[in-house]
Amino acid sequence: MTEPTRSFLLQQLTMLFDSIKEGWRVLRQKGPSKITFWFIALLIGIAAGFAALFFRKGINWLQQTLYGTDDVQHLHSFISALDWYWIILIPTIGGLVSGLILHHFTKDARARSVADVIVGSALHEGRVETRAGLASALASLVTLGTGGSSGREGPVVHLAAVIATRVSHRINADGITGRDLLGCAVAAAVSASFNAPIAGALFALEVVLRHFAVHAFAPIVIASVAGTVINRLEFGGVTEFKLPTMGDLQFYVELPAFLLLGLTCGLVAVVLMRAVFWADDLGNHIQAKIKLPRYLRPMIAGGLLGIIALWFPHIIGVGYETTSLALTGELALHEATVFAVLKVLAVAITVGGRMGGGVFSPSLMVGALVGLAFGLIATGVFPNVSGSASLYALAGMGAVAAAVLGAPISTTLIVFELTGDWQTGLAVMVAVSMSTSLASKLVHRSFFLSQIERRGIHLAAGPQAYLLAMFSAAKTMRTMDHPRAANEERCWEMIGEGLYLDGAATLEIAMPVFESSGVQFLPVVTLSADAAPPELLGALFHVDALRAYNRALAATAAEEHS
Repeated sequence: MTEPTRSFLLQQLTMLFDSIKEGWRVLRQKGPSKITFWFIALLIGIAAGFAALFFRKGINWLQQTLYGTDDVQHLHSFISALDWYWIILIPTIGGLVSGLILHHFTKDARARSVADVIVGSALHEGRVETRAGLASALASLVTLGTGGSSGREGPVVHLAAVIATRVSHRINADGITGRDLLGCAVAAAVSASFNAPIAGALFALEVVLRHFAVHAFAPIVIASVAGTVINRLEFGGVTEFKLPTMGDLQFYVELPAFLLLGLTCGLVAVVLMRAVFWADDLGNHIQAKIKLPRYLRPMIAGGLLGIIALWFPHIIGVGYETTSLALTGELALHEATVFAVLKVLAVAITVGGRMGGGVFSPSLMVGALVGLAFGLIATGVFPNVSGSASLYALAGMGAVAAAVLGAPISTTLIVFELTGDWQTGLAVMVAVSMSTSLASKLVHRSFFLSQIERRGIHLAAGPQAYLLAMFSAAKTMRTMDHPRAANEERCWEMIGEGLYLDGAATLEIAMPVFESSGVQFLPVVTLSADAAPPELLGALFHVDALRAYNRALAATAAEEHS
């Protein structure tokens, strides 16, 4: 052995030995805390899994009790035989009960959902509203149990977030830990709902945390698996939908059809999202114009659903029966088209009517119907070179849901976990990629981020946009007794010129003022409701605002890459 080779090997052995020593030191110092944290993640996963299970069973019990059927999976078939007044009365009373719950236990009579979990992750150190969250879960349970046309996954995700919030408060978790625990709860809730552990973990990372940091991956996977185990202990290893054997995909000829399907589904997803927002705006306008008590708004929405259900009972409830019919190709072209249009209308009425519930399951149903309609046309025009229309239904289901959620990775995996067929997964991937690319250009990336944007919170643009809203001027300013405080006389001169900030203002408001005025500081005052003069609290310096912003950006980047 030559001397250079011996030196090289000795160097490598030394590096290996140093790495082992460092690894052992980290294991001794941080290992116990990591194991404790993973154990907490496991407990949260179990709790969230049971929450999802009990929520689902609660909906089933309500439907069985109120509609008098033992087979809730075929609810709309049974509703057709009910007397007309029951079809209208049940969702109407359900809307009234939901409205009363939200009126008394939330500040704005609005059901909390996934959007609020995303806001909690980004702005509130992984915390959500506990009281409003529990009330929202109860209201959504009543809505879905009485025929509301929305999904159960959104309320379950927020209910799981409430569990994580309670744990975070109990252990006094910091922001990073709180967000990780929130991700654990969300992953367990999704995996327990769909029997899809991989998709549940990625949904938490992709939609709620909005990063794929390595430190969060292990606890989230542990919780997701725990949620799946809870589901399988009750329902076994069965999938949510029973699918037929798919035909072979003729890639070289049929691939353009799935690209076109993806674009079609992207447009349908945008229509679905904007229909919900339009219905919400219309409801707000009518409510303000006629001074309608806010607890009656869900009741009116429930009555409208009941009237539609007299002729089209398919819109009642989550809609898994109709989705299954679409996936198995048991609907005609005109049925698939009409049901898709009516489901969009029903979802807009339910969510815009403030009845509660989520949009994931409705987007699955709409996507399956649109995909089936597209597939029936495609296979009818090109019968010799196309596969099964059911394959288009499956791809459409994933494409619309992915565009609505803004989650192409986890949605593709949810659909794949429903089938176990890679070839089907490839077809879904093609459609999903096109739908999400198109829809994200026409809305603020997803339904949830668009909801948040409508509240004036700019999460869709990234941390550089929303972090400024996390800092208030009052907390970042220098008080008048600060060693380097602003000149008080100059502050009063600026107040007289109209250059000042209210103490409740955030840096999001302050930074444009600095940019336009060019001043080094802005006085911060307390404004009273009467004509009393403002009280000078201190001054916000431009350099202090920039320093706080830079620290927040650095902390966010460190968390996302740790």
